Amino acid sequence: MRMMLHARIDAIQGTEALKSGRMQEALRAFGEKFKPESSYFLVDDRMRSCLFVFDMQGSQQMPEATEPFFELGCDVLLQPCMTPADLQAGLSASGL
Repeated sequence: MRMMLHARIDAIQGTEALKSGRMQEALRAFGEKFKPESSYFLVDDRMRSCLFVFDMQGSQQMPEATEPFFELGCDVLLQPCMTPADLQAGLSASGL
């Protein structure tokens, strides 16, 4: 299932994680494991943030995907998402 992981990084803990290299390692490990189809780095509500869209094979992968970011003090949102083609197929299947 296509998922979006949005991590908002605490300013103080994030700066410490960047200086120590732990943030870079977490980002690299996530990229290698989940091979996101897109990755974005942004400022969201005045906080460093990252956004990944990736394929999650099952709910058992939730801890593996999120825990490294929680450990760095991030606020994490994980939710299903769709492409325009997915939306059209879903609407058609719903009879809309």
